[in-house]
Amino acid sequence: MRRYAKLYWEFAKNQMKVMMEYRIDFIIGVLSVMLEQFASIFFIKVVFNHIEQINGWSFYEILFIYGIAATGRSIHHIFFDNLWTLGWQYIRPGQLDRLLIRPINPLFHIVADRLHQDGFGQLIIGLIILGTAIPQLDLAWGAVEIALLVVMIISSGMIFVAVNLFFATFSFWMIDSLPVVWAVFNLSDFARYPLTIYHKGIRTFLTWIIPYGFTAFYPAAYFIDKSGFRELALWTPAVALVCCVIAYSFWNRGLRSFASTGS
Repeated sequence: MRRYAKLYWEFAKNQMKVMMEYRIDFIIGVLSVMLEQFASIFFIKVVFNHIEQINGWSFYEILFIYGIAATGRSIHHIFFDNLWTLGWQYIRPGQLDRLLIRPINPLFHIVADRLHQDGFGQLIIGLIILGTAIPQLDLAWGAVEIALLVVMIISSGMIFVAVNLFFATFSFWMIDSLPVVWAVFNLSDFARYPLTIYHKGIRTFLTWIIPYGFTAFYPAAYFIDKSGFRELALWTPAVALVCCVIAYSFWNRGLRSFASTGS
């Protein structure tokens, strides 16, 4: 672990140097994501200017859910965004062959190959949203609650990573699974709002099939007493762990099936 931590630090330093060489691009990337997220929040605010609640959920409660989703997703966006490129950047042109002969884990190498500046904008806006919503909610906050929120956000990020890795792995058989990954990833937009506003079938799908519900709604539900999902919310770290184990096992299966570009 120490070796990989040191290696990742070296990769990250090089990536930051590259990003700082093009500072205007870095700033534009950060601001564009912040603007995109702000536009979504503005739309929600416009809706709540005409109604007081959506199925019993207030504006700041939904904002709290949205903030957890944005902050959790930023972990994936900053550190694991390169998984999107597995098919067209590594498998199709034969770059994965180059990684396989190096004395480090190829998945680690793919992940460490890129830091994405846009994710910093998502992290900033997520923290701003949480900082805006929390004081408006009747919640008791102590060291335990803050620590649990951090654990929930990290678990949220790892679920995003696991789902993305699982479907990106199909690139070993499809050459490029980007359309599938993109379609599945877009489903996470449903989880930025209370799952109780959806049909039972959608709630079940986003809880037990592709568990995006655990990236935002259930973690937020733990802190909101009226939600009725506090016990289920406590399973969020366990769900994240199971998802990561399944995704990594599937990745290893795909890697064993890989026969090189020229084969």
